[in-house]
Amino acid sequence: MDSTSTMERPMMDVGAGGTIGRTRSEQLPPMAPASSAQSLSRTASAETVLSTADVTSLSRKSSFGKRSASGGSSAGGNSHGRSHIRKSRSAQLKLDMEDLVSSGAALSRASSASLGFSFTFTGFTPPPQHEFNASSADLAPFSDDDVDLEAAAATTRRRKNLMAEPTLPIYLKFAEVKYKVVVKGAEREILSGISGSACPGEVLALMGPSGSGKTTLLSMLGGRAAADEGCISYNDEPFGKSLKRRIGFVTQDDVLFTHLTVRETLTYAALLRLPRTMTREQKKERALDIIYELGLERCQDTMIGGSFVRGVSGGERKRVCIGNEIIINPSLLFLDEPTSGLDSTTALRIIQLLHDIAETGKTVITTIHQPSSRLFHKFDKLILLGRGSLLYFGKTSEAMPYFQSIGCSPLIAMNPAEFLLDLANGNTNDVSVPSELDDKVHMENQNPQDTNSKIDFRPSAQDVHEYLVDSYESRVAYKEKKKLLAPLPISDDMKATITSSKREWGTNWCQQYSILFCRGLKERRHDYLSWMRITQVIATSIILGLLWWHSDPTTPKGLQDQAGLLFFISVFWGFFPVFTAIFTFPQERAMLNKERAVDMYKLSAYFLARTTSDLPLDLFLPVIFMVIVYFMAGLKASASHFFLSMLTVFLSIIAAQGLGLAIGATLLDIKKATTLASVTVMTFMLAGGFFVKRVPPFISWLRYLSFNYHTYRLLLKVQYDPVPDILMTSVPLDNGVTEVGALVAMIIGYRVLAYLSLRRAKASNT
Repeated sequence: MDSTSTMERPMMDVGAGGTIGRTRSEQLPPMAPASSAQSLSRTASAETVLSTADVTSLSRKSSFGKRSASGGSSAGGNSHGRSHIRKSRSAQLKLDMEDLVSSGAALSRASSASLGFSFTFTGFTPPPQHEFNASSADLAPFSDDDVDLEAAAATTRRRKNLMAEPTLPIYLKFAEVKYKVVVKGAEREILSGISGSACPGEVLALMGPSGSGKTTLLSMLGGRAAADEGCISYNDEPFGKSLKRRIGFVTQDDVLFTHLTVRETLTYAALLRLPRTMTREQKKERALDIIYELGLERCQDTMIGGSFVRGVSGGERKRVCIGNEIIINPSLLFLDEPTSGLDSTTALRIIQLLHDIAETGKTVITTIHQPSSRLFHKFDKLILLGRGSLLYFGKTSEAMPYFQSIGCSPLIAMNPAEFLLDLANGNTNDVSVPSELDDKVHMENQNPQDTNSKIDFRPSAQDVHEYLVDSYESRVAYKEKKKLLAPLPISDDMKATITSSKREWGTNWCQQYSILFCRGLKERRHDYLSWMRITQVIATSIILGLLWWHSDPTTPKGLQDQAGLLFFISVFWGFFPVFTAIFTFPQERAMLNKERAVDMYKLSAYFLARTTSDLPLDLFLPVIFMVIVYFMAGLKASASHFFLSMLTVFLSIIAAQGLGLAIGATLLDIKKATTLASVTVMTFMLAGGFFVKRVPPFISWLRYLSFNYHTYRLLLKVQYDPVPDILMTSVPLDNGVTEVGALVAMIIGYRVLAYLSLRRAKASNT
């Protein structure tokens, strides 16, 4: 056997003679073939399955799109040999049992995509059928529970292979993509002439050190950002609006609602994104199928969770994000560092999941920061970026041979990804320096007067970067660019599907509103109806009731005391909703941008559902407050007066909520919005007509903008008719129609301002 580099050695096929399938990183001696050979199979991709006439394997594969029925009992016609379905908690794996044959048989136990290795026990002579039932208990450590064959078969029938459904193949090409930003008046180049391609069935990895432009390039390829120069084509056509529903984009940050469960998250995504041709029940069924495909059935009723709410694990959260995108069966799937923050085993599961998705005819493009060696070999193609420049594009298996051909090879055994990232960073420690680069560095640093100097100059990071860029341009770039110019074998009808500029909505406006309304209620009920908020309102109302216990309005002093209580009610239920509503749009900005980028719903449907879903929750606590305070304080004990007071408080709350929504939507920054809201609420309180009754004419207009002013006057009108002169301001109080009209105008006006601010923010983002 020759000493070819580990990166050049392809994976050997397993033939009938029992030869050995190995990874590129192993250097095991060959084994002579024999008719009854018993083989040891160890593979990093978990895709090698021994199937020969003399060797039968017991394999465990991923449940994602690779389910095979066991034929042992049917072929043998003997029900005595009972098969078991083994399901692992960690990877939801399926253990299939096949026939055990006579002499020379081997027992091969291949792991799933999440484990990435397989064992084959050699020298094993299978016992008779009647003895195997007892010995099968030895397999128990590899599983958590046994499932009856009938129940498992029913579950398998339910788990449809969604990813194998027909999808539109999309060939992605990009050539000479450039992008620049202006930082403090200086222009900075983020990407400089990046070219490459990705075909259906491939996983393309964008790799490079931090700040090399991976996320920027991914955003441009996914249609999230526009390139300054260059060409990006999808089936040789430019990006169109119709492509949004054929692209899945998983961001680096897991943007999910904290208080929704896994099933609710995927169900709402299915209801909003799947086409109108599917019924509501079919969409819900699709969401359940995705849950089973991703191995999330054990946590489907668990909350997503967040910083302060306990929920699913990091790997499960990432799979939920992927499920949100693959639920529409996309042709293109983009992922921004899907393995960040995950352990090596969970990261391997995620990458194998992407590999399985690509195998069904989809194009998968992902950024990766520093993968393990097993992850590195999972990718079909690789783009290596350094300082915004292209250092390598081609097959992953040819990356190491290429860099060895230009004189760069590791001096010690190391992870190929680590070696490539060192080169991209300009680090030549433990890396052989090409003679051409070494001579160049010595020539630049050589002192003409000191010819006997033996100082060993190491190339700088800039020297290494320039050498790698020049080497790629001179050796590989021309051939790759020539491939990009070749026409694709696709029909004109397929191109027409890509070029359509018509947006495709999964649901109509009314359906979008109803779905978003229900989602909003489920998500925010935990915050609005939390025990802390309920305790706060009840405690405040009890304190007020005790302080104003059975107040007497028949005396001037008691009348002023009751007026103070009414003013406090108008201020409290003006202040409370404002500081609740200002957080609405700043906190949901990331979710709104994510969902609007894929045309999940119209902005008007989201805005109306978001504002109206808060109303039932916003009006629950005021009812408790008013019931306690109203009767403890001794206000007019009649149904008409009570309900009119309640209606007045409701109008004040809705108007104040509109102000908070407008401030939050305009600024979209919590700190700035809180500061502006504090000043505004304080001004409205001072102009409310209780502290100052004779306001100077040049600033008297300010009170008409205050909802506290109109609420206070309406509460006075309800309790005292006519209102005593001692409580009146300079403006006489009529039948209250003016105050009601002013509050209704604020309710509508503030919300229109908030909607226009959101639309303006969306336009500036695009």
